[in-house]
Amino acid sequence: MAEVDVEPDQADAYEAQHVHDVYDQIASHFSSTRHKPWPIVEQFLQALPDGSVGIDVGCGNGKYLGVNPRILVVASDRSENLVKIAYRNGQSNALIANSLSLPHRNSSLDFAISIAVVHHLSTTVRRVQAIKSILRALRCTSIPLCPFSGSIIDGGKALFFVWALEQRDSRRGWDAGDEQDVMVPWVMKGIHSDGTQKAQTFDRYYHLYRQGELEHDISEAGGLVIESGYEKDNWWAVAVSPRPDMI
Repeated sequence: MAEVDVEPDQADAYEAQHVHDVYDQIASHFSSTRHKPWPIVEQFLQALPDGSVGIDVGCGNGKYLGVNPRILVVASDRSENLVKIAYRNGQSNALIANSLSLPHRNSSLDFAISIAVVHHLSTTVRRVQAIKSILRALRCTSIPLCPFSGSIIDGGKALFFVWALEQRDSRRGWDAGDEQDVMVPWVMKGIHSDGTQKAQTFDRYYHLYRQGELEHDISEAGGLVIESGYEKDNWWAVAVSPRPDMI
């Protein structure tokens, strides 16, 4: 499927149908498969200074909110049903919010995480807008940084994860040169009233990020990438929000 090149109101409707409505329908089943924190995300959260305040944008069932009890995480998700699950799991700092327009004060937060979220936005403009919305909430970095200088970061930082196009060794088998905009099925199995098995398939929209694309989108959003890499079919990056005169 080609990238959806639509006006903002059409993109909203497209994502409502192929992302938001799907996650609301599969929320309980999806949550039952999401418990173990990913290692790099866990390391990022554990390394934060005590008392840090930040956000988890696209929190799902809230599995990252209790990773480090010495920090405060305010979580949000576009799916009402996933937020309800996070709340039932004891995560009272969970709210419904759109990643394109987050309800947080500018330059106020120490950190942010956005794990497997940005790739659900259907145009480049919207993906960059979501990244910008997250970076805008971070405390600005006020010292010039070189990604490999080892300089101490005095502002907030954000960790992004997106699904990679380069998944040659995965069961999906995608790789460089393949279509980047795809529909990925989620199959829910159950039992009919007569005891026979049933299965329902829901298709979710994904933009598969090629190598270097996440760093490019962060740069387009005004961020500075200080670290990036690949882990288990995902590209990830840590970024800061420089002061305007540092760019």
